[in-house]
Amino acid sequence: MWRKGWKRKAEGESAGNAEASRSRKFPKRDSEDGGGEDGITVCEISKNRKVSVRQWQGNVLVDIREFYAKDGKDMPGKKGISLPMDQWKVLLEHVEAIDEAVRENS
Repeated sequence: MWRKGWKRKAEGESAGNAEASRSRKFPKRDSEDGGGEDGITVCEISKNRKVSVRQWQGNVLVDIREFYAKDGKDMPGKKGISLPMDQWKVLLEHVEAIDEAVRENS
């Protein structure tokens, strides 16, 4: 039976198989098998915010992210941005203009 918010099941597909196929796309990683930050921490902006440089899928990224504590370890949170090298270079080119705008507005 079809309910709002649920996909229709294909013939012969059980509810357990449908749930397993939905959760297979992005499996969660535990901290024991490398779920933590694998980059080089460049600086800590505040207690829970860090800037790091890391590699992901063969690309170097500048990662500005909030962290949270879990089991005594700092784990990366959802809030943050990962800039690829082309966007990082654009940001660097505009640092003086950004700094001037900050001074004007403070």
